[in-house]
Amino acid sequence: MNDSMHQTQRAVRRFRLGTLCGTPGALDALRTAGMDIADLLQRHVTGDGGDVDAEDRATNEQAGRHGGQSVSSYMLSNQVKVWVISEAERSVTTLLLPEEY
Repeated sequence: MNDSMHQTQRAVRRFRLGTLCGTPGALDALRTAGMDIADLLQRHVTGDGGDVDAEDRATNEQAGRHGGQSVSSYMLSNQVKVWVISEAERSVTTLLLPEEY
């Protein structure tokens, strides 16, 4: 698959986010890193799970096709990890720090 096809495929929204929530810790980390929340949500909803392991990546692929919880993990420029979790029924998506889970 060439790069332009791969970029186009990744830009397709795979599911709806539902209500957006963010913990104070995650929102502070994003602000400190100068990161736009929309950038992480765009990556998450298009199937870019960031730093998830192979098992979570496979689970996310299944969730994108058949429903189920989707989990993404992103290391910010300030070396703080933020998780983005969309619940299985797609009613809510939460940004949080791993220690806030």
